[in-house]
Formats: sequence, C-alpha cells, structure tokens
Amino acid sequence: MNDSAADARAQDAGARNDDANGADPTRPGTGDGTRAVRAGLPDPVKYEPTLPGPVFAAHFHLPGEPTGPYTYGRDENPTWTLLENAIGELEAPGRDDVETLVFPSGMGAISAVLFSQLGAGDTVVLPSDGYQVFPLVRAQLEAFGVEVRTAPTGGDAQLEVLDGARLLWIETPSNPGLDVCDIRRLAEEAHARGILVAVDNTLATPLGQRPLELGADFAVASGTKQLTGHGDVLLGYVTGARGEAMDAVRRWRKIVGVIPGPMEAWLAHRSLSTLQMRVDRQAATALTLARALKERPEVSGLRYPGLPDDPSHAVASRQMRRFGCVVSFTLPGREHAERFLESLRLVDEATSFGGVRSSAERRGRWGGDAVPAGFIRLSVGAEDPEDLVADVLRALDEAGRPVSGS
Repeated sequence: MNDSAADARAQDAGARNDDANGADPTRPGTGDGTRAVRAGLPDPVKYEPTLPGPVFAAHFHLPGEPTGPYTYGRDENPTWTLLENAIGELEAPGRDDVETLVFPSGMGAISAVLFSQLGAGDTVVLPSDGYQVFPLVRAQLEAFGVEVRTAPTGGDAQLEVLDGARLLWIETPSNPGLDVCDIRRLAEEAHARGILVAVDNTLATPLGQRPLELGADFAVASGTKQLTGHGDVLLGYVTGARGEAMDAVRRWRKIVGVIPGPMEAWLAHRSLSTLQMRVDRQAATALTLARALKERPEVSGLRYPGLPDDPSHAVASRQMRRFGCVVSFTLPGREHAERFLESLRLVDEATSFGGVRSSAERRGRWGGDAVPAGFIRLSVGAEDPEDLVADVLRALDEAGRPVSGS
C-alpha cells in the first residue's frame, strides 16, 4: 500500500470514530463541537453574560447554618463549579453520577489521586515511560511507605506487575514516546483484582478518548496543555464517579489547599469553546507532518498513533477518536537536533504541548526521559499545515548542512 492510501485509511478511521462517538441525529446538541461550545454554561438569564465572569471571593455571606454550596474560598467557588461541570460533560457525557474537581496544575491533580488513595503498605503501578516528574513522585511515595512498581506502556506490560496493587496508573498515549496501551483490557484485569485505575488523559483530551467509558475509575489531566490550548493557564482536573474515591480526592484538595484561582478557571472555561476546532485542526496537521517526516532519511524513530504503520495504531484506533497533536522523532545526535530547533521559524522552542502555536524541544535536555540525545517532541499547533510543514522541512535541510569550519 502506498503512503497516500495508508494515510487516507488513517483519516477514514478517525472519521468513523468521530461518527460513532460524535453527533447523534436523534438527539440535537450531542456532537463534540456543540458540547464543547456549550459545556458548563448556566441557564440563560436576561441581561446576564452567557459565561459569567470570575467570582473573586475568599468568603461568602453565611448567616445561620452553613448548608449552602459556597461557604469558604478553599472549599468551593462558583467559577470552579461551571468549569467542573463543563469538563465533566466532555469526559463523561450523559452521566449524572460523575463529578470533576479542578486543581491549579496537572501535578496537583495527579498528586491528589495518588496521595488520597494510597497509604503505607499499599502498592501502586506506574508507567516506566510516563511523565518526566514521576521519578520525583516515586521517591515521595516510597518515603510514605508505598511500594512503587513500574512497567512500560506499550504491549500492556503493566499487566505483568499488577498482583497485589491498590492503584494502576496509566498514561496513554505516553509522553513523550507516544506508546498506547489498551485501557479497557487493563481496567478489566485490574478491577478483577480489586485495583483502582487512573488514566492520564492529557495528551488525548476528552475529545480524543474517554477513559471512564473504557472502564477507568479516574480520568486525570493537565488542563495546561491542549484542553485550554493557549499556553496561558496552569490547570489540572480529576473526573470520576461520585463515591468514596472521589470524596477522598476532594478531601485531599481541601486539606492541602491545592485550588485554582478563579481567573484561571474562567480562562480555562472560555478556552473550551474552541476545543473541537483546535483538536481537529491540530490532529489533521500532525498526520500531514508525520507523513512528510517519513520521507526524511535523517529522521528515525518516528511516532504518531495516527500513522497506519505506527506500532500503536491498531490499539489507538480502537479506543481513540482523535490521535492528538504530538509527533516524536529522533535526529542524528544532540548537535543535529539543536541546529534543527534553532532553524525553525514557526515553531517555538519550548516545553509543554497542545498550544495553538507549534512548539518543539529536545527532550534529553531535561534528563529523566529514556530517550536518545537527538529525540524531538514536536507539538503541532493551529498554523496553516503547508506553512508548518514547509518550515519543518526547511529547518531539517539547514540542520543537515555541513557546519562552517568542519
């Protein structure tokens, strides 16, 4: 099969997934775009804004018994409530038994789940190829008497170390390697052994996959990335079924005080309205860029789950409705990679991913990721595809030219 036919198959698969999980013609307003635009909005009130402005309040009027929803600023805030309702509608549409809690960062959300669910003597299974901060998290968990086991994301390898665990933490697609595991399979195996399952949904977003529908107990994400998409907000969230587990997460948030500011929450909610447009544009361009990178002889280790020949494509096609905005690949060494990054004009050299402005970095500069020195993580933004691809190819050409004096 030639490349154009293979890419068409990948795009067709994405379209089929969108049809199956997007708009229902018998139920107006259930498509992803409509849901993103209207998620979490209050009932309309004459002369009031569609999305009320941020509520800045440390305390609220509280006469008599404190039985209302808003008592103190560390517990609840009306601006959080609207955002939490919106994210809940995206992560678990149609479910009234699910709640979302927002945090001031993705790490705030991750920590809340881990430290509210685990205690001394418990065991947690983490991905060995996951988020770069996990080694620090591991050290802190072990200091609290929690046993930490790790295994790679690919091949559902975490199944091999599940026995006796209290919590399984999944990151799929993994960051930065873009491996994918079968969430449903891992969740079924974990639940059969009485193990809770949390899925980091940062890279996919709720429009890419819905972990709760696939059997997870928690969907956790950094809203800093593609969810808000403008590189101007730090945010995190946890979504899960109402009950003891989420009560514990809420209690942890209150005790530790890991709460977002109302302005950040409002900005995040404002940004959700363009989520579907951004995600679709960025995923389509990411596939186009990945196809172009396949033709470059200096590029090795190219990964993008939307490519039909990617090792993760089969699993990703079953559980993902969109394949994300991140492409990873390796160039021949550190210096070559750094010349490439310096030559880019439309791609910012920055960490993080998911923004409307494309960004890239050599991941090895941070340490902590088991990647080659020339490994590049490139986050595709909302630029015109032909402009972005041309800039990347031009930068590759410049990086490959002989260095002066050599």
